[in-house]
Amino acid sequence: MVTPWSPPNTEDSITPALPYNTKNQSRTVTLKEKVLFHQIHPAKLTTDIAAAVISLYFLWQHDLVIGLLTHFTPPPIASAAVIRFADLDSYKASRLGAYLARYMTPTAQGTRLAGDLITVVAAWYQSPVGILTGLGMIFAAWTYGLLSFSQN
Repeated sequence: MVTPWSPPNTEDSITPALPYNTKNQSRTVTLKEKVLFHQIHPAKLTTDIAAAVISLYFLWQHDLVIGLLTHFTPPPIASAAVIRFADLDSYKASRLGAYLARYMTPTAQGTRLAGDLITVVAAWYQSPVGILTGLGMIFAAWTYGLLSFSQN
């Protein structure tokens, strides 16, 4: 009997209704999914946070070149490394991955970017309120779906 979870039988053309996984068969993650799910990888998050903290210090001190280099160089390198080398299957299958797939829309990503740029400008002008505003926008963009996500 063929169930939706049965592996396909190579002797006939019956295909299961749902995908199946075995321990030896990994799920495939497309490049588009890698671009989405790499955002929650610990190496990527650590790099983003460290680059922001260090760069905001330099920008506060009006060291523009070092500030901008430390802010905008490590994150894309970390992204490329995580997308290329990390196994993101478990992130795709996690609750956090499901949240990200549903709520990390282009608008949310744009809001995160806007908040990030606000923190950069605010650090240059030595404005703690501006930095907090930018961080608030970033936090809101990451978490705006939590209320409706927890109800589902």
